[in-house]
Amino acid sequence: MRRPWPKALFYGIASSLFFSVTYIINNSMAQAGGDWLWSASLRFLIMLPLLLIMNAATGGLKKVWEEVRQAPWRWILWSTVAFGVFYAPLSFASAYGPSWMVAGTFQFTILAGALETPLFRDENGSRRKIPVKLMPAFLMMLIGVFLLQLENVGENTESAFLFAIPVLISAFAYPLGNRKTMEVCEGRLTTIQRVLAMTLCSLPFWLVLAGVALARSGLPPVSQVTQSAVVAVFSGLVATIVFFHATQLVRDMPERLALVESTQCGELLFSLLGGIWLLNDPWPNLIGWAGLILIIGGMVFNSFLTSKK
Repeated sequence: MRRPWPKALFYGIASSLFFSVTYIINNSMAQAGGDWLWSASLRFLIMLPLLLIMNAATGGLKKVWEEVRQAPWRWILWSTVAFGVFYAPLSFASAYGPSWMVAGTFQFTILAGALETPLFRDENGSRRKIPVKLMPAFLMMLIGVFLLQLENVGENTESAFLFAIPVLISAFAYPLGNRKTMEVCEGRLTTIQRVLAMTLCSLPFWLVLAGVALARSGLPPVSQVTQSAVVAVFSGLVATIVFFHATQLVRDMPERLALVESTQCGELLFSLLGGIWLLNDPWPNLIGWAGLILIIGGMVFNSFLTSKK
């Protein structure tokens, strides 16, 4: 019998490559002077018809509609948090720091997700507890994120705040909204069905952003639409599907699963190399390198601590 974990490891690394497209292209659009409101909203406006086609092909549209009808306001609220409050600040921050710095700072989401644990209940209705055993890994990552911000401050403190605060807001919003939508549907939807439901229910938010962008900047240039389409396909769809497939292959092997999950630190490396090669981003200085190493080390450490009972 062939071992599934080498294939899962490859898929995990591949997904981190696709996820890094978000950071690189958002930074590219920001450097070209594209309105960040268009960069944010176009991704999900383009994803919607693609998701509709995918779910129609698998017969999932009716199931998504029935699920959303049961709790429409909860779906709208938490989908807007998971997608809107997550991605809009991330797009805004792309104008104030290189792609690898955005990717590195966003990894704070792992710690943010742990801090949000008490907001959820277990099967017995009790509040979940913050996983204290993971604190050494979280501390490594927190110091790494701090060092990245220390490099970013330079002589312009205002730009550093305009970069760091939106990314940290994004880091808290993503796990909160994502978990809340899983709580709402209670496993009744597949991954693709849930992403469609979330995209549909966050649509009012994206239409408002697109309307504001249209009023202040006019229609987006073709290049921005094209780049947003690349982000929608490669990061919004392909990366998610590939990563979930990778974890599915090793779901019964905790240590291998931890290894696959830790491959997401590849986002930092791919964003670093891609940003420098394609966008002439600056290389990190010694403080930046120390921060990146601590974040990557913390992610790997966190994955293996999580695998231990």
